Amino acid sequence: MAENVYEGMYILDSSRYGREPDALSDQIRRMIEDAGGTILVSRLWEERRLAYPINGHRKGTYWLTYFRLPGGKLPEIERNCQLSDSVLRALFLKVDPRIVDALVAHAQAGPAAAQAAGEEGDETQREEKKDRKRGEKAAVVADDESDDSDLDDEDD
Repeated sequence: MAENVYEGMYILDSSRYGREPDALSDQIRRMIEDAGGTILVSRLWEERRLAYPINGHRKGTYWLTYFRLPGGKLPEIERNCQLSDSVLRALFLKVDPRIVDALVAHAQAGPAAAQAAGEEGDETQREEKKDRKRGEKAAVVADDESDDSDLDDEDD
C-alpha cells in the first residue's frame, strides 16, 4: 500500500496540556505510530481563544504534525482522536509530494523563524509605505508647481 504524507492539526484541551504537555504530545505520537505511521515533525503551534466553544472549552492548544502513513490507515487515527478526551478537534490533509520537504523544513524551524519572517515582512511593508508617501508628496509638489505655472500664464 502506498504511503502518503499528511499534515495533522489538533486542537487540544488547553488545561490538560498545561498540566501535562509531554503526556499529550506522546499520546499523539502513539496514535500515529500505532497506526503504522512515522512522524516527520510534531510540535506546538500556538494556544489561542477559540472562535466558538467546543465542548465548553473557550481556549485550545494547537498541535501540528507531519507524518507518513499508509493510505488506508488514516481513519484509524481519526477515530482515536474522536475517542480521546484531550483532542477537541483534528484535521488531516494529504500533502502534495512536491512540497513535503518545504513544509517539513518550515515546521521544524518553529515559531521563532515564522516570527522573524513576519518581522522582515513588517519591515518591507514599512519601507513600501514610506516609498508610497514619498511618491504622494512628490506628486503633490509637482501638481502645485504646475498650478503655479498656470497662474503665471494667466498674468501674461
